[in-house]
Amino acid sequence: MPAVRVLHFGREVCGDSGAALRRQWTITNGLGGYATAALDGTPIRRYSGWLIAALQPPVARTVLVGGLLETAATANGSYELGSLERAGRGFHPSGGRHLESFELDGLRPTWVFALGATRLERLAWMAQGANTTYIRYRVLLGGRVDLEVVPLVTFRDHHQLRPMDGRRPAVSPVPGGLEVRWEETPVVTRLLGPGAVVAPLPEGAAEGWVRGIAHRVETERGLDDVTDLAVPGRFRVTLAEGESWTLILTVEPTESVELDAEAVLAGDRARDVDLLARAAAAGTDVGDPLVSRLVLAADQFIVARPVPGEETTGRSVIAGYPWFNDWGRDTMIALPGLCLVTGRADDAARILRSFGPMVRRGLLPNSFPDAERTEPGYHTVDAALWYVHAVRAYLEATGDERLVDELLPTLRDIVEHHVAGTDFEIRVDPSDGLLRAGVPGVQLTWMDAKAGDWVVTPRIGKPVEIQALWVHACRTVAGFSRARGRTAEAERFAALAERAATSFRARFWDPARGYLRDVVDGPEGDSWQLRPNQLLAVSLEPDLVPAWQAALIVDTTTKALWTGCGLRSLAPGDPAYIGAHTGDRLARDAAYHQGTSWSWLIGPWAEALLRTGTPGPEVRALLEPFASHLRDDGVGSISECFDGDPPHRPTACHAQAWGVAEVLRVLRLAQA
Repeated sequence: MPAVRVLHFGREVCGDSGAALRRQWTITNGLGGYATAALDGTPIRRYSGWLIAALQPPVARTVLVGGLLETAATANGSYELGSLERAGRGFHPSGGRHLESFELDGLRPTWVFALGATRLERLAWMAQGANTTYIRYRVLLGGRVDLEVVPLVTFRDHHQLRPMDGRRPAVSPVPGGLEVRWEETPVVTRLLGPGAVVAPLPEGAAEGWVRGIAHRVETERGLDDVTDLAVPGRFRVTLAEGESWTLILTVEPTESVELDAEAVLAGDRARDVDLLARAAAAGTDVGDPLVSRLVLAADQFIVARPVPGEETTGRSVIAGYPWFNDWGRDTMIALPGLCLVTGRADDAARILRSFGPMVRRGLLPNSFPDAERTEPGYHTVDAALWYVHAVRAYLEATGDERLVDELLPTLRDIVEHHVAGTDFEIRVDPSDGLLRAGVPGVQLTWMDAKAGDWVVTPRIGKPVEIQALWVHACRTVAGFSRARGRTAEAERFAALAERAATSFRARFWDPARGYLRDVVDGPEGDSWQLRPNQLLAVSLEPDLVPAWQAALIVDTTTKALWTGCGLRSLAPGDPAYIGAHTGDRLARDAAYHQGTSWSWLIGPWAEALLRTGTPGPEVRALLEPFASHLRDDGVGSISECFDGDPPHRPTACHAQAWGVAEVLRVLRLAQA
């Protein structure tokens, strides 16, 4: 099966350490497990590694293989391929010296090393549905290569670095490889290299650790930044031109691991072709290179999640790589773009069914913890409203009324609890029909940064986008009820929507400013900060504001907030504006929603442009910066955020679900 080539870099990036280290690749397995590092393989984050397994899919992500040491000997000499940065000692060895090119085969990273007149390729991918990484080495050109590969192992939560502390793994030879065990866990890491000579490291050997591995991004973030990795043994193999050998890293039982790497690779490439075919069958223009690349990127976020009490495994969405779990809000915002635009309605239905039983007191879980048997957090005012929106989008895309029948009791429950009142003072204000939310010390909207006890943007009161979502949810459930002959119920829900809409029009607009309040009835009155949240009042419900107001809102927010690959969370010139999302955790949290530009906001912004008369081809042209962005930061994907100030450096997660999803969704809208 031929490769679907997504992008290619030559020496201009591969040979420039600064350029290579600011770019990261990521491969995933559909379980929440992943592998990631800088473009040249350097582990620049605590999350870097060649096997980060989801031991309780999609969570309990655990770093098992944190690095590789690779040596290739040819007739011209010996070459170090890998790259580690050592605390106070720089790079050892510096693989970038020999890296001639890097490209994405689908989303599988592929490196070509120039070893004199010899060219050696390295290709990595993960098995779908298994915590298994394949790393294939192939001689493309030149004579014999004597290859030695040393996997560097550990056992730690992917959030936590761990220095050497006297723990040494027990290493046992097995046919074609090694098994690694740690005292604190029954998990066995298997390192398999059929056809290689395997040499376990003798117990107590002085070279049993690589110490002081530094992670430069953690240094920049003001966090602990050094760890140690254990050396379990070495794999040695000799390859002639055209020959290949694959190292397999896994926690799966030996009998379930497919050792025929070429068959696995062919299946993975065929899966790329199938993903593009499914999107095309759904009417998405995969002939547009940006669209086709994002269809493949979307696949990385859709993961398995067990549903309590159900035998069938459900589905969820990882909010972002490398550190986010699945989040309710992010999942529902991302669902239309990730699943419906890409022709994966079956996954959309499984996600909606998976989350339905989790609704509690009218609220959808905001986040799921890594720790086993720990309750999810319900601290969100909008996730359940986005859930209603996702069901509506699903119905519009598929016509599947049976799923609506199944979920309608849950949707009614969501609306009823918001009317009666639920947690965190979330309730309809009987005086105006608007939805009020918020208690001190809790972050409830998507602007949810919190540092210790400090909620950076509390937005207590009646936030603008929450009102748009509330009207949208009430109208949606009214329509579902009306279609099922529940006339009285439908009229009640419709009346809730219209009362809120009438109050919204009276209370949020000021003609002198030409935009909407961000929050009304807050503890200190109304907020007139110019933020992007008001765009949802245009994109979700076209009649919520008059057409002339909608045009002014779009014009004002575009001029102040649009940065090319996102929209600022706060307008420059505001006293609270911070133009760079950088520094330690406190500084980054302070900037997160105070000027940082967000990729997902392209969705409501571009949809608002379309609703106010901008032609589809013009909107498509405005999305072109994302084609260039796919070559930066998380190559092949879309970053979570960008600095508010030029040059709008990408920041935060290097692959974000709702960023990919919303760009895909509005590309489809612009196409129509």
